[in-house]
Amino acid sequence: MRIAFYGSSLLSAWWNGAATYYRGLIRELALLGHHTTFHEPDAFDRQRHRDMDPPDWAEVRVWRADVAGLRAAIAQAADADVVVKASGVGVFDDELLDGVMRAARPDALRIFWDVDAPATLAEIRGDAAHPLRRGLPGLDLVLTYGGGPPVVTGYRELGAQRCVPVYNALDPTTHHPVSPDPRFAGDLNFLANRLPDREARVEEFFLRAAALRPGDRFVLGGNGWDGKAMPGNVRALGHVGTADHNAFNASALAVLNVARDSMAATGFSPATRVFEAAGAGACLITDAWEGLGLFLDDGEEVLVARDGADVADHLAALDPGRARAIGQAARARILAGHTYARRASQVDALLREHAAMRQAQPA
Repeated sequence: MRIAFYGSSLLSAWWNGAATYYRGLIRELALLGHHTTFHEPDAFDRQRHRDMDPPDWAEVRVWRADVAGLRAAIAQAADADVVVKASGVGVFDDELLDGVMRAARPDALRIFWDVDAPATLAEIRGDAAHPLRRGLPGLDLVLTYGGGPPVVTGYRELGAQRCVPVYNALDPTTHHPVSPDPRFAGDLNFLANRLPDREARVEEFFLRAAALRPGDRFVLGGNGWDGKAMPGNVRALGHVGTADHNAFNASALAVLNVARDSMAATGFSPATRVFEAAGAGACLITDAWEGLGLFLDDGEEVLVARDGADVADHLAALDPGRARAIGQAARARILAGHTYARRASQVDALLREHAAMRQAQPA
């Protein structure tokens, strides 16, 4: 099928955590015979911070982030068998949703793909006139990269015909074990951009743990942390490009994951970082959230912390041998059941099912 996908960016992970998710899924969908045209705006300096060239498994069309560029991008939806509007494009989100769904052919599948479903639901529940909420009944599918049963129920209650989680996963061709790199050597490494709805949790799980373990090395990667007060044993690197994520994860005794507030509250929302760390064979420490057991088992494949003191205790009890065993177990679990090849097969089946339903409807 020809898929028109309107998202934040495929070519740049700059302030764009969804890039890994988009890349893994669309690459595998291409192997299943689907052709995706990814429409992304020239916004937020992402085109100046590309971390990949246009791939041979997708066509990328960058549109100017103004009204004329918006109109031109919307018009191209008419060429597709499947039209996807993702959340969080960042510019003209409401206009894009309404425009591409109107421009789509009558027989095209219409999909909203939510990469931040807990936050989206919180936003639209209180606004009956919200464009997404008004448009839900006219969509064939809502897909989400997390959220589990609470998100499915929430979308159905607001009028969605069907909502299906398509979770984050691992692309073993891009995230895999590598040799440690002295640039990233640490006892606990943490990779995350600075965001308002995660900062308090970062302070608790990462910075408090660092204060409790003054003799350990804590390494922080990600945008936005300039000016943030931190213990002296924290080394802030700034942006770490995706090409260095394997080395970043492989160079620490343990790697930390901290969910955003809404995703931690909703559960069933493993971040891309969870799968990147597992792919590299890293020992992962994560904050606690419901649904984690669907992906990794506490104590054997991941270490779960409920606060910064728990993180510090895990580090105190961890030695290289145990860390290596946990990382290897996590990698084996994720490779067996949580790759983007599996996720793409799920999406392929959904597309074919809904296409067949559409064809069976009387003219």
